[in-house]
Amino acid sequence: MFGLQKNQSRLMNIAVSEIVPNPFQPRQSFDEQGIEELAGSIRENGLIQPISVRKTKSGFELIAGERRLRACKLIGMQKISAIVYDIGDEDSAVWALIENLQRSDLGPFDEAEAIGMLIACWKVPREEAAKRLGIAASTLSNKLRILKLEQSVRRIITENNLTERHARELLRISGEKERAEAAEFIAAKNLNVPETEKYITKILEHRKTRRKPAKYIVKDLRLFINTFEHAVEVMNSAGLCAVSTVTENEESIIYSVSVPKEKAFRNAAAENSAAPVRFASAPSVI
Repeated sequence: MFGLQKNQSRLMNIAVSEIVPNPFQPRQSFDEQGIEELAGSIRENGLIQPISVRKTKSGFELIAGERRLRACKLIGMQKISAIVYDIGDEDSAVWALIENLQRSDLGPFDEAEAIGMLIACWKVPREEAAKRLGIAASTLSNKLRILKLEQSVRRIITENNLTERHARELLRISGEKERAEAAEFIAAKNLNVPETEKYITKILEHRKTRRKPAKYIVKDLRLFINTFEHAVEVMNSAGLCAVSTVTENEESIIYSVSVPKEKAFRNAAAENSAAPVRFASAPSVI
């Protein structure tokens, strides 16, 4: 795990205006009420834990402690206590990401984004990244999977405080519109994870049931066409010269069989001439 040595740092009071955000900050949203409460605590008790920064050409870049920095800005503090580290871009990024990952209030998508950025910084396979983070490789893969969800679905999950497991269940549904509608329903009904699983299973079963009749119709139609084709073959074996055609429009599939009149009437006449002559018997008179 990444760490910094004490001899790489020094404690300073820095002007708040000189500190810029960390570009690798994975957290996209902050609890404004929580920051206000933290600001009230700092106003009453002072800043107990310094923030962490690193020196840059233009000033200082935040490494960790953005909530504390925002709270200090909120109460109008001009300077803030900070530990200044002499580190490069990669180390700064890694520490900022890990510091956020170790917080319990990080949202599922912010966490997944942070893990993805860490893997990119470390340039290691997922298995090695999972080992460094102290989690199972399957757990890491599951966390990254939810990044497949569209932004519209992510927003619903985030705004309604749904969990990573809710997000993974929604991945079972295909289509952004369908996922968003399901997410809205889950949020409105305040479904827990087992209830969400049952709800999505019902959606998928309903879809499967709706699709089945169409498959059977296509299968039966092919069977009927084969029957027609066989009938045409029998007609042709009798010398009728039948021709079959299949056309379709927006409303129908049209199957046609045409037989030349000459062939049809000639065969009929031949059959009549070859047939034995039968005479009707006159009724008996008693």
